Amino acid sequence: EEEEEEGSPRALRPSFPLGRVKRIMKLDREVGRVNSEALFLISLSTDLFLGQLAEKAGEVAVLKRKRSVRVDHLWSAARSHLPTGDFLLDSLPPPSKPAIPPVPKAQKPLPPGVRHIDEFFRRSSSAAPE
Repeated sequence: EEEEEEGSPRALRPSFPLGRVKRIMKLDREVGRVNSEALFLISLSTDLFLGQLAEKAGEVAVLKRKRSVRVDHLWSAARSHLPTGDFLLDSLPPPSKPAIPPVPKAQKPLPPGVRHIDEFFRRSSSAAPE
């Protein structure tokens, strides 16, 4: 039985398929051959980078009191970290502008003898307190 010692490094396993990472790398015309060690390191680095970006975007979402992470949160997280923002902000779509709240429409006048249900539950000002 082999037991891991406390000082020994644990085996690192990339979470992305190496074949797919290699194919993505080959999309760049400047990349020729891809060394297996370089492929392994790039895959691990990508995993760490995306983990950090997702964590920062999650923090932005929590600060804005949102339950899910949106592109705007990713954009804010990338902008707050200068090295990341330098290359990533060009690829991300710009944040959406906040929606302007709709202007309430003028309510149609009610027919004679009809009133809103809210008025039913309000205490009338003409009623004398007992």
